[in-house]
Amino acid sequence: MSEKNTFEIIYDIIRQIPYGKVATYGQIAALAGNRRWARVVGYALHAIPQGSGIPWHRVVKKNGEVFGGAESAGGIYQTELLQKEGVGFTDGYVDMKKYQWNKVLF
Repeated sequence: MSEKNTFEIIYDIIRQIPYGKVATYGQIAALAGNRRWARVVGYALHAIPQGSGIPWHRVVKKNGEVFGGAESAGGIYQTELLQKEGVGFTDGYVDMKKYQWNKVLF
């Protein structure tokens, strides 16, 4: 049996984020085993293979900001994808109280 690499673990967690919910970089890092891996989560997102179906758009900053900010091309696209899933925004930020995935560590 082969062990999964860090990116594969991160991708497996991102795949679990439910439709219409978001998770933070730090939340994904903690679920992957090291809450200091928030930047590693960012690197993993950048390296997602095209056509993989990984719902990258469901990962946001801890304050609800989308990738690159709401006004960037990537941020506009991410916002559109999240809004199609029913995720609500206030002043360009995801309403984290309402839409953050409540997956907990045990």
